[in-house]
Amino acid sequence: MNKFIFEDTKGSPIKHWTNGVLLDDRAREQLHNIASLPFIHKHVAAMPDVHWGMGATIGSVIATKGAIVPAAVGVDIGCGMMAYQTSLKACDLPDNLRDLRDDIERNIPCGRTDNGGRNDKGSYQSLTASNEQRWLGLVDGYNKIIEKHPKALAFNTWQHLGTLGTGNHFIEICLDENDSVWVMLHSGSRGVGNKIGMYFIEKAKQEMEKYHIDKYLVDKDLSYLVEKTEIFDDYVAAVEWAQEFALKNRESMMGMTLAALGRHTKPFEITEMAVNCHHNYISKENHFGANVWLTRKGAVRARKGDLGIIPGSMGTGSFIVRGLGNEHSFCSCSHGAGRVMSRGQAKKEISLAQHATAMKGIEARLDSDVLDESPAAYKDIGAVMEAQSDLVEVLFRLRQIVNVKG
Repeated sequence: MNKFIFEDTKGSPIKHWTNGVLLDDRAREQLHNIASLPFIHKHVAAMPDVHWGMGATIGSVIATKGAIVPAAVGVDIGCGMMAYQTSLKACDLPDNLRDLRDDIERNIPCGRTDNGGRNDKGSYQSLTASNEQRWLGLVDGYNKIIEKHPKALAFNTWQHLGTLGTGNHFIEICLDENDSVWVMLHSGSRGVGNKIGMYFIEKAKQEMEKYHIDKYLVDKDLSYLVEKTEIFDDYVAAVEWAQEFALKNRESMMGMTLAALGRHTKPFEITEMAVNCHHNYISKENHFGANVWLTRKGAVRARKGDLGIIPGSMGTGSFIVRGLGNEHSFCSCSHGAGRVMSRGQAKKEISLAQHATAMKGIEARLDSDVLDESPAAYKDIGAVMEAQSDLVEVLFRLRQIVNVKG
C-alpha cells in the first residue's frame, strides 16, 4: 500500500511521505517552486525528513528532462554514509569508551578552525601514504575541471581527503539488536565539492540572465543548466568527480576508524554487511518509461534490494534498510530524520542539561557547540520510518555508544 500524500500544484504534482511528520510551510513553498519548473518529469517526491534547505528542499527527489538545477544538488555534493558490521560483540569493547573516542578524534581531522585556512584543525598538513594513493587517482580529473574553470579552484583539496567536517557529519560506534558492533560515518566532498557546487550555481544564474530566463523564475536559486550545452556537460563531469572524492573520503575515514577500534579491542573482521550510499547527488536513471536526470537532495536510492542507511540524530540511533523499489518515490527513501529546528533556534532553545539527558549512555561531546545537533532539533525517527514503510524494510536498528562530531 502506497503511503504518499498527493498534492496538486500550478505545475507538476507533489507526492510526499509525511503522514505523522511535519511538513512546514517554508518547505512546502519550496516544493511548489520546484514543481513549477517546466522540465519536471511526472512529479516531485518529498521524503518524510523533508525540510527547508538552501536552494531546494532537503529530502526531495527531482526527476528532470533536459536540464539540471545545480542548487537542487547543493554544495555538499556526494554527501553520504558508510556502515560496516564487525565480528565484535558489545562484550569485546573496553569499559572506557572515552579513550576510543579520543583515539578517533586524534587521528581523523574533525571540525573547522582558522576560517578553513592553513591552521585549520579539520585539514591535513601533508598527504598520508594511504591518502596519497587516493589523491593520485583523483588529481588528473580535478586538474581537467580547473583547467577549464579556474574559478572553481578550492583552497583545500587533498587536505580534506579523509576528514570529517562540521554540521551533521559524524563518526559512530554502534550496536545492533544482537549486540554486534558497527562502525558508521557520514561525510561528503568537503571544501572541494563545496567550491564546485557554489561555482556552478552561479554559472547557472548567469545562464538564466544571458537568455533572459531569470525574470520567469519564482526563485533565482532554481536557475538551471540545459542539456546538450558545454556548461551542462562540464557540470555533470564535475559533480561525478566530487561524488568520487566523497566516496574516497569516507573510505579513508572508515579505514582509520577501524584501525582505532582495533587498538582497543581484540582482532576482528568485517562481515558481509557493508553499506555505502550517497544522498546528495545526481544520476541518469529510467523512471516511468523515460530516461531522466534524477537529483536526490537528502535522499537515498532505494531500488528493490538496495541497501541504505537512515540515521536519526546523535542520540536516537539509526537504521540499516533494504529498498522496496517504490516507483512513486523514484525508488528513493529518506536520508535521516530531518530537522525541526534551525541551527540558530536549536542553540537558543536546547539547554546543555537537556542535551546531556538526551545523550545519556553515549560517549560524545556535551558542549554548547553541538547543541544544534542535539536530538531535540530533529524529527522523531520512529515516525519518519513509519511514514516510509512502503519505501524500505528495516534490516537492523543501530544504537550509538560513541559519537564523534566536528
